[in-house]
Amino acid sequence: MKLDENYQLLERELAAVDPWRLDGNPFERERHAQMLRLSLLDGFVMNALEVGCAAGAFTEKLAPHCERLTVIDVVPRAIDRASLRTKQWSHITWIVSDIEQFSRAEQFDLIVVAEVLYYLRDVGEMRAAVDNLLRMLAPGGHLVFGSARDATCQGWGHVAGAETIIAMLSETLVEVERVQCQGQSTNEDCLLARFRNSNSPTLLLQNPS
Repeated sequence: MKLDENYQLLERELAAVDPWRLDGNPFERERHAQMLRLSLLDGFVMNALEVGCAAGAFTEKLAPHCERLTVIDVVPRAIDRASLRTKQWSHITWIVSDIEQFSRAEQFDLIVVAEVLYYLRDVGEMRAAVDNLLRMLAPGGHLVFGSARDATCQGWGHVAGAETIIAMLSETLVEVERVQCQGQSTNEDCLLARFRNSNSPTLLLQNPS
């Protein structure tokens, strides 16, 4: 994501006390509860990555269950707000980065990416971001994805949403569970899915491609 209209929109929205009503809306609380449940199906997480922290509402829930947590967001204001909200934890690493450019040699046992990828300009950028995340997902690791549905995202002026990204992830990962969260508004309709990287270290060595 470049410094374009989406970036400016995020900056303006993050100036609000509770952007996107992540704390006050029952739909958002349920969405976060389900995301956390899907993230912790295997219990405590050694090394996690959260992509897109907004104001830190979900980061605050996930952090106590991780040995290490890396959080990235393209908007510096988001990192500032989320880090302030979670300042009691010292095991969080904060990085301002575009998801397409972010890179780590280490691999993550858990990657959480929700309500982020539809901000990218087109399906090609979405696929590049997905491929980048897959490179950093450890063998046997899990990825939790969440997004408003395609039709909802397109109504907001974006190219695609949940169904498109889930199809991309399913090309490489094994879907473990899918949850629909729906609220009272027509915009409050999202899909959450947990995926597993079924590759083993042995298979990766035999098939480095």
